[in-house]
Amino acid sequence: MININELKFDEKGLIPAIVVDAKTKKVLTLAYMNKESLEISMEKKLTCFWSRSRQELWLKGETSKNYQHIVSITADCDRDALVVMVEPDGPACHTGSYSCFENPVFQSDELHEFSYEGLMNLIEGRKTEKKEGSYTTYLFEKGIDKILKKVGEECTEVIIAGKADDKKETIYEVADLAYHVMVMMCQMGITLEDIRSELASRHVIDHKVKQEKMTK
Repeated sequence: MININELKFDEKGLIPAIVVDAKTKKVLTLAYMNKESLEISMEKKLTCFWSRSRQELWLKGETSKNYQHIVSITADCDRDALVVMVEPDGPACHTGSYSCFENPVFQSDELHEFSYEGLMNLIEGRKTEKKEGSYTTYLFEKGIDKILKKVGEECTEVIIAGKADDKKETIYEVADLAYHVMVMMCQMGITLEDIRSELASRHVIDHKVKQEKMTK
């Protein structure tokens, strides 16, 4: 951990803070902190910024109740910029949008952004708005038995590829399994957040167990 006094604030005493959703990894906003607002943020574990337009401190969510609970704060290599990982209570933007970054400027034709959230949204869309010729829609139409059968088949394929020590094939089969598991999740009303929460709880337990072993 570096000391707050080691950070490099600009000539106005400010440092840019890039706020990111700790769960989705999406950039929520870019704001500025001075030393006082950073200290308040660390003390309250809530984002507090310096408003350059109003020339005053403002605790995010104080009026809107859309607080941003801080998970971590990390400085860059030059120590003149911060990334603040948060769990937000609501929209980050004053317009009511989830993120302040909602206006596309450029999109590559060759490269595409991928996220599990985006894939899950696509899968859910194939369930609510059926698309002719869609394999995902076909699975939902066949129902849970067909979906579970595919999950079982893909599990077997992963085992076979892993046993053969074929890394490329194993990656391919794991991707197939992940997709079919997500279809199953959607069918059963299980969200990505449900899985994140379960894994997070296990991580805490595992961490405590390791600590206990080290102290014995």
